Amino acid sequence: MLDVFAPIAAAVDLTIPPEHRLPVAVVGAGAIVDVAHLPAYRAAGLEITGLFDLDTGKARATARDHGIERVYGSLEELLADERVAVVDIAVAPNAQPGIARTAIEAGKHLLCQKPFAPDAATGRELVDLARERGVKVAVNQQLRFDEGIAAARAMVRAGWIGEPTAMTFTVNIYTDWSAWDWLVASDRLEIAYHSIHYLDAVRSILGDPERVFCTGSRTPGQVAKGETRTMSTLVYPGDVRALVHATHENRTGDYEAAFRIDGAEGAIKGTLGLLYDYPHGRPDTLEVNSRTLPTDGWLPYPVTTRWLPDAVAGPMGSLLAAIAEGGEPDTAAADNLRTLDLMDALYRSMRTGESERLGSF
Repeated sequence: MLDVFAPIAAAVDLTIPPEHRLPVAVVGAGAIVDVAHLPAYRAAGLEITGLFDLDTGKARATARDHGIERVYGSLEELLADERVAVVDIAVAPNAQPGIARTAIEAGKHLLCQKPFAPDAATGRELVDLARERGVKVAVNQQLRFDEGIAAARAMVRAGWIGEPTAMTFTVNIYTDWSAWDWLVASDRLEIAYHSIHYLDAVRSILGDPERVFCTGSRTPGQVAKGETRTMSTLVYPGDVRALVHATHENRTGDYEAAFRIDGAEGAIKGTLGLLYDYPHGRPDTLEVNSRTLPTDGWLPYPVTTRWLPDAVAGPMGSLLAAIAEGGEPDTAAADNLRTLDLMDALYRSMRTGESERLGSF
């Protein structure tokens, strides 16, 4: 029976072929670069030309820890390095658009952090500029490439559960936002910097909804300024629905981080191990129950990689493939405008208490 998983495993392979690999420079030397980006790129066989961070000491320490020889003294020095083909931007959101514009003008391909831009208008401006300059821009929505999510998507596309009818994410954890000063002070929090992962993953499987509902709230005594609990409902044509229910104020330790996709001929369910013990995590799980195979009950899929650091190789690999072969990355900035639009519609609904329709691009 396990032979049936062979095409699924092939579809989620994160290997970057040698002929696709190009030198990468990284802007930012924070925790996510240290624990995820650089380990993932090293495992994928990518060359890192160097790092730049406004905190030179942090950049030097991170470079030393990962065996990277060069620390750039400025963004201009990094962009002037002719060996750099791709720039990975991993900085706070308010700093990203300016860096992205400068890098695009310099003719560098980009991998940007999510959210890609503070609003869809700024995102569209960057997409148009990249198109004019002939460079590729991808967004680091790496949950799409988490093995459990990617395998579930491949199963859906293979028709294993028939026509999808619903998708849910249920996340009930505790997050100490104080590790990021800029996040604690942000008016927008949970959806913009956490559930955006789940929303993008839903889009990668179900496509774009027609309208959405959202409610968000805080809890007494929380340090963070923005919302830390959200319920988001996505309404699709016909009877297809999606739900993202996330809370970061679980103070009892009985964490849950699960997803499920239901279809006319079965269902897929799994867990996101990273969130049970962030940032170390534990293995993901994934199971499928299908009348089209058939599976004779729930059949476990053998997940072998993790959201962090492994899935971070996914957006970079897709970007490099697009550069080498043409076309667009799976998480192209142009596509990610729809994720931004979805996020903005949810915040409008949170504010108005009404359902909101998505815009058009």
